[in-house]
Amino acid sequence: MARFVQSEDRKQGVLLPEYLDDYVAEDNPVRVIDVFVDELELGALGFDGVVPEATGRPAYHPSALLKIYVYGYVNQVSSSRRLERETRRNVEMMWLTGRLTPDFKTIADFRKDNGPGIRAACRQFIALCRRLDLFSHAVAAIDGSKFKAVNTRDKNFTRASIQRRMEQVEASIERYMSALETADRQEGELAQTKSVRLKDKIVSLKKQMQAFKALEAQVHAAPDQQISLTDPDARAMATNGKGTGMVGYNVQTAVDTEHHLIVAHEVTNIGNDRGQLSGMAGQAKAAMGVEALDVLADRGYFKGEEVLACEPLGVTPYVPKPLTSGAKAEGRFGKQDFVYIAEDDVYRCPAGEKLTRRFSSVEDGMTLHTYWTTRCDDCPLKLQCTTSKLRRIRRWEHEAVIDAMQDRLDRAPRAMRIRRATVEHPFGTLKAWMGATHFRTRTLANVKTEMSLHVLAYNLKRVIAILGAMPLMEAMRA
Repeated sequence: MARFVQSEDRKQGVLLPEYLDDYVAEDNPVRVIDVFVDELELGALGFDGVVPEATGRPAYHPSALLKIYVYGYVNQVSSSRRLERETRRNVEMMWLTGRLTPDFKTIADFRKDNGPGIRAACRQFIALCRRLDLFSHAVAAIDGSKFKAVNTRDKNFTRASIQRRMEQVEASIERYMSALETADRQEGELAQTKSVRLKDKIVSLKKQMQAFKALEAQVHAAPDQQISLTDPDARAMATNGKGTGMVGYNVQTAVDTEHHLIVAHEVTNIGNDRGQLSGMAGQAKAAMGVEALDVLADRGYFKGEEVLACEPLGVTPYVPKPLTSGAKAEGRFGKQDFVYIAEDDVYRCPAGEKLTRRFSSVEDGMTLHTYWTTRCDDCPLKLQCTTSKLRRIRRWEHEAVIDAMQDRLDRAPRAMRIRRATVEHPFGTLKAWMGATHFRTRTLANVKTEMSLHVLAYNLKRVIAILGAMPLMEAMRA
């Protein structure tokens, strides 16, 4: 072994043992976690057990268990059993907890019983970032992504899926019945054995059909006509790829465009983003502590009422309008080819004629004005415009808000590129940390707590990378 770096003898004694503190460098992120948790007012944040009971076995202080979880999520260890093992073998964890070794049930119960406190701790770190003036840019990007729940697609039932499965079972019963008739016409021990096996399969399928019929009644009685057996709050959600839907949750995040910190997040089991814009924008603005906020979002967030709701919040949205015109898809003029003249309250068509307002109606709580002209019959562009007698254009009473937003988008051509570069990277990072099955806990409340721990870990690592461990600890103590 000459000319190699020599290891120490495992049985060599030392006169002055080394301190546990010597194994943890001064700028180690574990020291940041220790300072952050120690500076929190756990009782005010809603943690249980801050004041110990007078009788019974002494409990672990909430700060020790919170440190275990924050350290675990920072290092992609979220299982309570794995965290228990880390407390017994990981030097950094030993230093962080002072060699405390709570069992996995104690660790798991802490996360389950202290959801509000953990979510409040995540918000406290955002408040620290605000004090450090990390949100001076006042621009945030909002997006949603589907995260898998602890519920397979086979354990999720909708009206369509359960009907499809019942049809599959019926087809299987008919196939086995036909095979049984064939087996009964044959002789010999092998044919008798096969007949018994087929009868057992038919009995099993009939029991499965009865179970499906019972589930069908439950599905019809459910508010959204969908049930999940493993995680009752998880829902089937469509994804971009054909046949690639999942059962899970829709996670919403607002990310600041300057430092890419997740300033606000929410977990919902609603499969689309159309109703999330104003709520997430309001949370982001409050978290960043700014007077006005520009918000970037993709087409999935476009909804007139949501865009209008952003104005009183002091939020300026940038959301592209979906191109859903059936006329445009068929090669005719779409609504965007008609120019609205606000001074005269008329539309100018591609042929130069003016469409005047004729009447108003209310649909889904929205007041719509309808415009048309009587000159369509003589128009040389009619075949390119409409297949009806007249071309009608409908305008929402607050359409000016949508027009103003489109004008802002036209003046900011890089807005959607900035959105994509800002908000999609954190989702990719979090999913890589989580693994194939994203969430480990069940029910919406517990999943929200788990997501808050992931967001806290992500933000903690980001700020350490931006400021450094030592300056961040000094800021926490200040």
